[in-house]
Amino acid sequence: MNPDNLFDNLPVDLPEELFTPILQAGDLRVERIVSQGHASPPGFWYDQEENELVILLEGSAAVEFEGQAEPVELRRGSYLNIPAHARHRVVWTDPNQKGRNRSCSRCGIA
Repeated sequence: MNPDNLFDNLPVDLPEELFTPILQAGDLRVERIVSQGHASPPGFWYDQEENELVILLEGSAAVEFEGQAEPVELRRGSYLNIPAHARHRVVWTDPNQKGRNRSCSRCGIA
């Protein structure tokens, strides 16, 4: 068995967020989501059937929840549990990461 690394195979250019499945087992799904300056489209809200655990490995980001005045800001090492059906959107992700750390990476566990 060989280990993988979440920071391997990061693209140089990232026109859209990159979703990479890591594990799917029953109701558990783990994926790597790589963002660089991305945000949810205006007026778009996620409303997911499952809980989501977001772990921010590099960079920074902000998540807005419907009905809350201020977005939740995340920085390297932050994690956030998003309950099922909590309407939310990505306000911004860090566009300024360079080299190996150029992309803001988070793992969603649903």
